[in-house]
Amino acid sequence: MTTVTFHTQGSRITGFDAAGHSGYAEEGGDIVCAAVTSTVRLIACVLNDVMGLCAAVKVSEASARISLRLPGSLSQTAESTCQTLLTGMMVYLTELHGEYPDFIEVLEAE
Repeated sequence: MTTVTFHTQGSRITGFDAAGHSGYAEEGGDIVCAAVTSTVRLIACVLNDVMGLCAAVKVSEASARISLRLPGSLSQTAESTCQTLLTGMMVYLTELHGEYPDFIEVLEAE
């Protein structure tokens, strides 16, 4: 199962961890893993390559884990955009959980 944990401080999403293979299908044909991976990569690219924020991204292929943390001090506009993106990601993955409840879990941790 893939577990995506969103980290929060109050109402602020500070980042997320995504870990594990969903087990929906064999590697290379797993649509749940592909959906999660695409979402994670899109968010990381928008934050770092488009917005230039230098969010900390750590990838461990050996443990099938990726984590992302936002920088601490952002402008009001950047913070608002980040929160919108991460909230959208959370909603999308929660909907994916609704379709594939045995293969993806979405959690929040403070």
